[in-house]
Amino acid sequence: MKIAIFRSLWLSAMVFSCFLPLSAQISGFSPDQAAAQEKLEKQFDAQLKASDLDQWMKQLSLHPHHVGSPWDKANAEFMAAQFKSWGFDTRIDEYQVLFPTPKLRLLEMVGPTKFKAGLTEPPVRGDASSQQTAEMLPPFNCYSIDGDVTGELVFVNYGIPADYEELEKRGIDVKGKIVIAKYYGSWRGIKPKVAAEKGAIGCIIYSDPREDGYFQGDVYPKGAYKNADGVQRGSVLDMPLFPGDPLTPGYGATKDAKRVPVGEAETLTKIPVLPISYEDAQPLLAALEGPVAPSGWRGALPITYHIGPGPARVHLKLEFNWDVKPLYNVVATLKGSVYPDQWVIRGNHHDAWVHGANDPVSGMVAVMEEAKAIGELVKTGWKPKRTLIYCGWDGEEPGLLGSTEWAEDHADELQQKAVAYINTDGNGRGFLGGGGSHTLEKYFDEVSKAVTDPQTGLTVFERRKARMMVDGQTEPKFYELSALGSGSDYTPFIQHLGIASINLGFGGESGGGEYHTGYDSYEHYTRFKDIGFQYGVALAQVAGRLTLRLSEAEVLPFEFQHFSQTVNKYADEVMKLADRLRDETAKENRLITDGFYKAAADPTETFIVPETKAEVPFFNWAPLQNALAELKKSVAAYDEALKAGMPSEKQRDALNLALMKMEQSLTREEGLPRRPWFRHQIYAPGFYTGYGVKTLPGIREAIEERKYDEAQEQILIAGQVLSKFAREVMRAAELLKRA
Repeated sequence: MKIAIFRSLWLSAMVFSCFLPLSAQISGFSPDQAAAQEKLEKQFDAQLKASDLDQWMKQLSLHPHHVGSPWDKANAEFMAAQFKSWGFDTRIDEYQVLFPTPKLRLLEMVGPTKFKAGLTEPPVRGDASSQQTAEMLPPFNCYSIDGDVTGELVFVNYGIPADYEELEKRGIDVKGKIVIAKYYGSWRGIKPKVAAEKGAIGCIIYSDPREDGYFQGDVYPKGAYKNADGVQRGSVLDMPLFPGDPLTPGYGATKDAKRVPVGEAETLTKIPVLPISYEDAQPLLAALEGPVAPSGWRGALPITYHIGPGPARVHLKLEFNWDVKPLYNVVATLKGSVYPDQWVIRGNHHDAWVHGANDPVSGMVAVMEEAKAIGELVKTGWKPKRTLIYCGWDGEEPGLLGSTEWAEDHADELQQKAVAYINTDGNGRGFLGGGGSHTLEKYFDEVSKAVTDPQTGLTVFERRKARMMVDGQTEPKFYELSALGSGSDYTPFIQHLGIASINLGFGGESGGGEYHTGYDSYEHYTRFKDIGFQYGVALAQVAGRLTLRLSEAEVLPFEFQHFSQTVNKYADEVMKLADRLRDETAKENRLITDGFYKAAADPTETFIVPETKAEVPFFNWAPLQNALAELKKSVAAYDEALKAGMPSEKQRDALNLALMKMEQSLTREEGLPRRPWFRHQIYAPGFYTGYGVKTLPGIREAIEERKYDEAQEQILIAGQVLSKFAREVMRAAELLKRA
């Protein structure tokens, strides 16, 4: 049935597309310039070749290239030479960062039976890359502390705060114990963070085959999914506090920078943590007794999932080389012919945990192809109006190191000159995904309707729309950007410096279990991810248009109606959150008072009656609501002024300078409570979600964490920030009116 509906939608869209005008208005361009821009983009498309992406992926994923490795540097030098050959002024910016690597890894069960985890990823048939075991970093969690601990084991599901509430209801305490958690449910660094807060002495993380293995499909090498030996490496740095080098918080990790002692670094874990395969996890989980895990906790291993504690006792011992290693950021610049001090920045990282064909090389080769195509356009006599800066970041995997250190090192200049930052981080086959500043949503929507999907012949917007409708979602009229949390190199630009940013990529039909394993290879990618690199070319078409339109726009395509509507939705969400939490708290307190929990407890389990919680107060939302009303008025004034037509060149210059810095007015120098590095007041990664976004984060997290006085303070602050933003929008409207 879904297939029939999809075909019907596809045919309808194809028929409709025959009646679209050949040249539609592009935001920020007069009609004549819009036609010229469309011609430029067709010339750009003609330069894109899938064979380039294939060739460069072979080269860049030929060997493991983690931070500080010989191939990390060699890849940076290779890319720099390519950018230079395409006419870019290219340099490699080097930084010195803390990058620990494993010296000793030991995990064993010491009772009631003996078992020693293998902690290896053996080569697989048909994948030559997997044979290079001597060059690979073994599976580990970067920025775990050293440790030698022994204790009873407790299964904690995903290891997020809600899971510990379930344990507490059952009278299970992890204090002095070692926890084992599944990947997924949150970013991996949250798992040891919460475990340590609850008193655990060690943390083990494994990939359960239900989410990441044979339950999803055939495993590698027969299929794409994680085999029994695959292990997800990854950073467990406390990035919700701040990303980047742990020893240089808030400033660039240059050679002569002052560094805090390793023992005083705030973002290292508090307990040792190690990732393992589901092959190594099964004996540990099978040895647990105690209550049977709730149904939502159970995975796909052929065992009964118990919580513990014990009787399984495990010994975890970790030691690391705490070395400072060099980073190599490739920075390629094409100077603008009209506005050289207005920078459009395009980036993707180049470092990997092992070979990294999918993450990050599939995104990096698209960046290179865009730059090559632009270089070909320059040979015809065309020059960009604004300066284009193409970046290959190093050290993203350990903690967004390269981009963060570069952004901190150039903070003042970036806040004066950066127009926007456009990020990718890996790519696959399927549907266009995009997140970013909602002041850029209309511009992103227009680009999504200008690029053809290589599989269906629809625009990438229409294909995504059809998928959403098949899934039962409301038909979208435009491309709605998701809000940005963290997890890639846009973070220092938008969250710290207030530079409007976009993150994008294709996916949804390229599932697999190679992520951060030794099997993320050229062989795996070209078999299962993007055969023929069709979607690599599509990514270059989308991101190339985003870059070129910012470069060439007469008026920068920032738009505020979408932002206003979106932030109103966020405000409605936090107000409903407070109401819902108030009702839930009152209901739960009544159940506790009436003895319901004791009566409903399973007689076979120990069940602890929770304490009553403080009632949720009624907040004064007026500061936020008044600011939103002011914003709505300002946006209407700007839209009305924009209808009058294209302003003069002098007025455009003043307007563009105002538009460039608009996002910065959504930040505060003081940052968010307890994490001042994160300055943006509308979008932030959650303190207990890591990558996952929290919108209006100061208010939302204060309510969620039941800090009610702080919530009221944050309502006032959010109102002040949005009021300031509204005044900046009104100032832009006045500039247009004077034109």
